[in-house]
Amino acid sequence: MLCLGLEGTAHTLGMGLAYDDGRIIANLKSEYSPARGGIHPREAAQHHGENFPQLLQKTLEAGGISARDLDLISFSRGPGLGPCLRTAATGARALAIHLGIPLVGVNHCVAHIEIGKLTTGSSDPVTVYVSGGSTQILAFVGGRYRVFGETQDIALGNALDSFARDVGIEGFPGAKKVEELALVGDYVSLPYTVKGTDLSYSGLVTHAVDLFRAGKKLEDICHSIQEVSFSMLTEVAERALAHTGKTEVLLTGGVAANRRLRGMLEIMCGERGGNFHVVPFEYAMDNGAMIAWNGVLMHRAGDLLDPVKSTVRPKWRTDQVVPGWVDK
Repeated sequence: MLCLGLEGTAHTLGMGLAYDDGRIIANLKSEYSPARGGIHPREAAQHHGENFPQLLQKTLEAGGISARDLDLISFSRGPGLGPCLRTAATGARALAIHLGIPLVGVNHCVAHIEIGKLTTGSSDPVTVYVSGGSTQILAFVGGRYRVFGETQDIALGNALDSFARDVGIEGFPGAKKVEELALVGDYVSLPYTVKGTDLSYSGLVTHAVDLFRAGKKLEDICHSIQEVSFSMLTEVAERALAHTGKTEVLLTGGVAANRRLRGMLEIMCGERGGNFHVVPFEYAMDNGAMIAWNGVLMHRAGDLLDPVKSTVRPKWRTDQVVPGWVDK
């Protein structure tokens, strides 16, 4: 079985092709980059619509197939930005109806977990899922991916990007430049906010911006905002490991590319005698391959979607999904 996955939750329009044996034969994307500020949902959706036909053609060519070779269409049903989700969903419905093949609506967050498990070989991890729009510590318990800690306000990726914009760092996403500047900075005190097993980043960003405006060196603040925010995340991940008794940690999502965050989690796992896995960079960012692979898994479990009822779910939580394909 061959599945085409369509990702369209935020700034990335992604398309991927995955077989039911785990082979990924194509994974292409087109990214909307705002001229200034953060993501504008309507502009991002317009970008997705304009680039959909040519990206589809390139994806099929990269896989060496035609549309008639497809057996299944899957799309990112949520969570995400409504206009972006609806654009990808419209394309998915049209293809499924035109080709006469099944349709699957995938939870974007769960897809990040499943592509991580596929590409790293981890089987039953505590997942640290960190991206621009989500920050959650998850583990499969009692038939679902349960949330053992999450942000109470903004996600980690969004926090770093917001800080970068507020201090005048150019480019999107700004978190990459923050990581570079952090390498040559020294530590300054910033608020460390862990509430039980949940996290709060908004106050951290506000204080960091205030320090910059008060004349503190940008390199020092970049270093410190990473050290504090990543330490908070590592603490909660360690608590989840202790609570669940699991022996693996999987880092996934766009912020998984950050080398300092990887290092902290790897040290923590080593001290606990656990195994640390990080999703390959190609699959860390939002991508179509993860949607395709999760679509295969959902089809295997009989979790299909009537095109007529395939409305998007912008606030679809990870722990609302019942993953019938997981056997642990």
